[in-house]
Amino acid sequence: MTTGASTSSYTTHPARSRLRRYLPAALVVWLVLEVWLLSLVAGAANGFTVFLLLVATFVAGAAVIKRAGRRAFRDLDATLRHGAVPSGRRGGNGLTMLAGLLLMIPGMISDAAGLLLLIPPVQRLVSRRVERSVDRRLRRAGVGPLGDTFAWVRTDGPGGPGGKVVPGEVIRQEPEDGPDQQRPPLTR
Repeated sequence: MTTGASTSSYTTHPARSRLRRYLPAALVVWLVLEVWLLSLVAGAANGFTVFLLLVATFVAGAAVIKRAGRRAFRDLDATLRHGAVPSGRRGGNGLTMLAGLLLMIPGMISDAAGLLLLIPPVQRLVSRRVERSVDRRLRRAGVGPLGDTFAWVRTDGPGGPGGKVVPGEVIRQEPEDGPDQQRPPLTR
């Protein structure tokens, strides 16, 4: 049964982003290069040397992640105790953990990228680039489920137009009947 409305057999798909379009191909190329480089190294040395190299970079990556995790928890503890960030490393622990993860992935290219991310100037450069990219995307976020929220946080912040938060305390008085009486739940 038809309603008289013309239906098209062609559906329009939303435009795919460059990341969604090229990421699968980039992953395949990366994996092929990793296997090719490992086979070159195995041909130049021997298989046991490559195995020891893979185990050593895995252990080094685990140590890097462990150290970065401890530093992150130490910074969090200091922040909660003193109310200030003790180190000026914004995002440094995350990039260090990413470097450790790249070291743990078997392959020469991922190891080189992980070792590069352990160098502080490279970390600062990557951190600035990522921060600019995220900020640019947040500025482009229009009206939508989260677009208004991002605009509000950028302009007013959670404390209101002036960014001022007034500290306060809620004092609850016990009813006259005594503390043993059942109280209604606080949520509705």
